[in-house]
Amino acid sequence: MMAVATPTFPKRLAQLKDDLITQGNRVVDITLRAVESYFERDLAKAKSVVSGDMFIDKVDVEIERASIALLAMGETEEHAIRTVLTIVKVNNELERIADLAVNIAEVSLDSGQTTEVVPTTFRVMANSVIGMLRDANQSLAKVDIRLAERVLAFDDTVDRFKNEISLAAQQKVASGEFGVKFAFRLMTVVKNLERIADHSTNICEQLIYLETGNIVRHLPQGWSKPAPPEM
Repeated sequence: MMAVATPTFPKRLAQLKDDLITQGNRVVDITLRAVESYFERDLAKAKSVVSGDMFIDKVDVEIERASIALLAMGETEEHAIRTVLTIVKVNNELERIADLAVNIAEVSLDSGQTTEVVPTTFRVMANSVIGMLRDANQSLAKVDIRLAERVLAFDDTVDRFKNEISLAAQQKVASGEFGVKFAFRLMTVVKNLERIADHSTNICEQLIYLETGNIVRHLPQGWSKPAPPEM
């Protein structure tokens, strides 16, 4: 009987990358369904998000274990090691995004019947965040630094949306147009979307550093081009 050859480090690393991108696609899908469940007040869709998170958690653990096994092979090439470590970090970001999607779905499950209308700005913000997450995953799949930079550049816009929605919600509560419970749930979803955007930018920052060695800084006046690491 012929012995089965053990997969080489490059082959196992390539498989791990594929697994990470597939996990990213799952997280994009579950996040989109969470947002839709809130827009559409769709309880079935919200429940599917909560149940789907269990599989994402399972894959999260599998990717982490596979990463440890790769490092244990004794590879010494610096970029290869940094790639594995980046996969671990991105995997963690994706798991957190899925948890935030569950938070949004749980708001949908708790909302009940309401007559208030979700602000148009909120829909724009939600679509923007989904786009950022999708582009972050695509930047990983294609190793597209420019796409990653575009994701980072859009983060400040999401922050402005959050502030605008927060102010509008306060005004509508004061005028009686929004009930307190509706406004509270709306802001809970907004805050979770903002955090999803933050995790998406984290993914892009890690890709940029992996491929260029440059450090991405967020300054008070907004995002800046990556700077080389200080010696």
